[in-house]
Amino acid sequence: MRLVLWAAVLVSAAACGADQSGKEPAVTAPDSITVTSTAFRDGETIPRKYTCDGAGVAPPLTWKQIPANAAALALVVDDPDAPRGTFTHWVVLDLEATAASLAEGGVPPGVKQAKNSGGKTGYYGPCPPSGTHHYRFTVYALSGPTGLPNGADVGEALEAIDGKSIARGRLTAVYARQ
Repeated sequence: MRLVLWAAVLVSAAACGADQSGKEPAVTAPDSITVTSTAFRDGETIPRKYTCDGAGVAPPLTWKQIPANAAALALVVDDPDAPRGTFTHWVVLDLEATAASLAEGGVPPGVKQAKNSGGKTGYYGPCPPSGTHHYRFTVYALSGPTGLPNGADVGEALEAIDGKSIARGRLTAVYARQ
């Protein structure tokens, strides 16, 4: 029985990806940005379409109250409930400070994305190995662009966001596998 339980723990941990070293950036940045989605509200369940059980496309997001002195924006989607620590599902870098949204399914041409904790560039839909997990969609106002290339390392990207954040805002949703 112990062997079966241990094997289940290992499989669950592996399902969350290889690199979970990401820490939440800019925890002390003022929480002044409002982030919303037409797909779900704060605290609600993420529709299946935006998860590994559906099409796995990025949900539409909108934000407002970006500080006037922001020079760029970043987006981080993460899961603090992952078995081996926070799993970063998506990092979007150096959006124009005047941007007010992302359409369903991705980013505008020319916008850079860092690797996620699964080691791939782009959106990695929620796919918790067990139980209900929280997914944080956090928009950061930055004092300047990160200057990182497309496909940058997730740890390097989170560190750059942390060092340049002047404000942030968050939309949190939940998901459990069905």
